Amino acid sequence: MNQTRKKMDQTASTTEIPQLISYLTLRKSVGILGIAFPIVLVVGSVVCGPCVEIQSSISAYYHTDMRNLFVGLLCAIALFLFAYKGYNQTDTLAGNLAGLFALGVAFFPASITEPLSQCIPQPIDNHLIGTLHFISAAGLFLVLAFFSLVLFTKQGKQPTKMKLKRNKLYRICGYIMLGCIGLILLYGICRNHQGCLSLQKYDPVFWLESLALWAFGLSWLTKGKTLFTDQ
Repeated sequence: MNQTRKKMDQTASTTEIPQLISYLTLRKSVGILGIAFPIVLVVGSVVCGPCVEIQSSISAYYHTDMRNLFVGLLCAIALFLFAYKGYNQTDTLAGNLAGLFALGVAFFPASITEPLSQCIPQPIDNHLIGTLHFISAAGLFLVLAFFSLVLFTKQGKQPTKMKLKRNKLYRICGYIMLGCIGLILLYGICRNHQGCLSLQKYDPVFWLESLALWAFGLSWLTKGKTLFTDQ
């Protein structure tokens, strides 16, 4: 059954198979949500609330007027990931695990101590919940990187030229996600040192998280046959 689905995905026309159209739409929806996530939060906070500055991290938007939108978008991503059924049990397990981590990010808010602003005037620090949030966020990006580096790059004995290009893009996206995770960890370790304190005004965590989300979204859009499609 899984082999049949894989063959359909590689060779059949999406105009002939409604089930395949739905399957590709699922992938594209995940990709669009990933790319739109940080953009919608920033624009929404400016339009609907008093926050005109970018927050220190994407997770910080949970504590702003964008809380409901933040949770709603993550729940939508989780729902699509739970619905994702790949070619074998590994794909399905990875989708379910990513969905669980996405829910963890949504419902275990990050701790916010500094820098504070008119959007978040008071520090919010719960060590246990903050730790669960960090674990969930790191786990989510690691599983998404696994999708790009391992699952999406699977190929047959004679991959097409476009498939080879897609695999290159998947790997680039996967390594970008891993690199962003590493840099966020490095910044978390050194942020209290003088050298890293000067970086706070540039909101490095927000931009690294956004870059990781854009890489994730681009990877899934490509898997949905939006880019480098076979003739």
